[in-house]
Amino acid sequence: MIIVGGTVRATAPALEALRPEMLKVLEANRKEDGCISFDFAVSVSDPGTLVVFERWRDAAALAAHSKSAHVAAWREAVGKAGAMDRQLMRWETDEGVKL
Repeated sequence: MIIVGGTVRATAPALEALRPEMLKVLEANRKEDGCISFDFAVSVSDPGTLVVFERWRDAAALAAHSKSAHVAAWREAVGKAGAMDRQLMRWETDEGVKL
């Protein structure tokens, strides 16, 4: 399994303006082959930080996702909203253990 996590920084009003685009990309991402889960959350301590958490079946599924039209549209919308910083990391892992 591949996990992608991190943050996108913008102003709180910019993130609020992006909400319709967030909903579109979440719906499309979750329908992709190999997507286990995909979520956004706004940080409680910093309303200008969007937290990203994704789980993918494998590297091939993540690679196909990265090339999709809806991801390109999302990246364009984030750029237009004035995102200041994007910090995402990728990890390869097993399925994990429930706690």
